[in-house]
Amino acid sequence: MELKNDLLLRAARGEKTERTPVWVMRQAGRILKEYREVRSKLSGFIELVQTPERAAEVTIQPVDILGVDAAIIFSDILVIPEAMGLPYIMEEGNGPFFPNTIKTDADLDKLRIADEDSLGYVLEAIKLTVRELDGRVPLIGFAGAPWTIFCYMVEGRGSKTFSEARKILYDNPGFAHKLMDKITESTIRYLKNQVAAGANIVQIFDSWAGILPSEQYNNFALKYISKIADSISEVPVIVFAKGAYGSRRSIGRVNCDVVGLDWNMEITESRTLIGAEKTLQGNLDPAALYAGFDTIKAETRKMIDQFGKSKHIANLGHGVYPDMNADKVKCFIDEVKEYSGK
Repeated sequence: MELKNDLLLRAARGEKTERTPVWVMRQAGRILKEYREVRSKLSGFIELVQTPERAAEVTIQPVDILGVDAAIIFSDILVIPEAMGLPYIMEEGNGPFFPNTIKTDADLDKLRIADEDSLGYVLEAIKLTVRELDGRVPLIGFAGAPWTIFCYMVEGRGSKTFSEARKILYDNPGFAHKLMDKITESTIRYLKNQVAAGANIVQIFDSWAGILPSEQYNNFALKYISKIADSISEVPVIVFAKGAYGSRRSIGRVNCDVVGLDWNMEITESRTLIGAEKTLQGNLDPAALYAGFDTIKAETRKMIDQFGKSKHIANLGHGVYPDMNADKVKCFIDEVKEYSGK
């Protein structure tokens, strides 16, 4: 299907664009009252993820309401461990919780490689979304990076330190690599199936990249991201490794098209470390969207000036916070469009 707005894809490939494309991580979510209305009719987050018609509906909402240049499929990074045989619960106010965790070789042996059938609801949501978008904007598929998924599978929930996961890297590195291999193989199949279902570009989220020192990150995390990126040749690939300041040069060598920057990654320094050939994505501080409209516009212009108007996809440096005003988010999006288009 020919896209009416292909700015994001052209920017990802390093091509010239009339203006900077923009989308926002977590753009489909609680900032939109329309999202809250849909979710209120269901039992909770997991049912919404697993109901293709509703997932497609909330995926498209930011395109209609906020005017973003791409949709990102509404799902969760934790569908991968569930498809591998490790189900999770979403506790309201506390986040995800895994009743069982992976600690021993016996636990590891029970895991399966995720297949198309186990994640069919996501693929159906992608197909429905592509049909409803009708070429207006591209659709972003995504998955969690193996290290981030590993953390949840070992700890069972979010953590400030993920000390149990990090302990294994020292005490039992062979076990860690075996679990990473299974997660990686599942993720490769999953992303390839997303592309086959209609995703135009994919992003790998490494939310917990910043808790590892650079040597460990390169050995236990980035090598598996590289394996995933090497396997996806049909569409552009974005790698977003939050907090991986010391590994930016190494990330620049990954076979991806776009590198996402968090809001603490200085733009000029990151460009030098990552290299001129990659497109950069980001990186306005999400908290800037709590400010007044004039401040949001000023901060957005400052960001655009630092990145320049080529090889850049505008975004926040992490996901939009759920208590933010949707009008403030739209102000950011509109200012990117207006200012970069001048």
